[in-house]
Amino acid sequence: MNEEKPEEEKKPKEEKEEGEAGTAIAPDIERLRVELDAKIKEVEENRDKFLRKCADLENYKKRVEKEISDLLNFANEELLKALLPVIDNLERALEHSRKEKKETGELDALMNGVELTLKNMADVLKKFGVSEIKSEGERFDPQRHEALGHEESERFEGETVIKELQKGYLLKDRLLRPSLVIVSKKPQNKEG
Repeated sequence: MNEEKPEEEKKPKEEKEEGEAGTAIAPDIERLRVELDAKIKEVEENRDKFLRKCADLENYKKRVEKEISDLLNFANEELLKALLPVIDNLERALEHSRKEKKETGELDALMNGVELTLKNMADVLKKFGVSEIKSEGERFDPQRHEALGHEESERFEGETVIKELQKGYLLKDRLLRPSLVIVSKKPQNKEG
């Protein structure tokens, strides 16, 4: 029986050693958990920063693509603006020639040449995305028309373009030059 007692005495000593080791290990485990939590938080922050930078890069790419697209679409804007007065003058020459023809019956060759030149110029502008703004009979639009005056009219509702003095043009839906127009207004009742 004496032999059994030493074994029993050994067991409490082993439990004591394990308990002492457990308490010694616990601060290390807690410290490692704190460090792990800090590293996890740092990884999450870095991941968030990375995702934000990726989104910023995508936005930058889209912005650059739009700028390049606009540059390509509207690179000729100044050239086209400079050509518009040429068209205006050709149209005026044709109008004048038509009046002269009615009066004298001449100028057919001149008119044909100017008409052909005007048609070619209009085709070139159309090729580059220039289109005329329809004005006469349309509702006045300050985004596309520039009113040079108002005239009373019973034939048209108020704020309707009744006369176009100079054509306006769009370049791929962007205003290149507004139409210069006369706008209707309702007649004032004259009471006397």
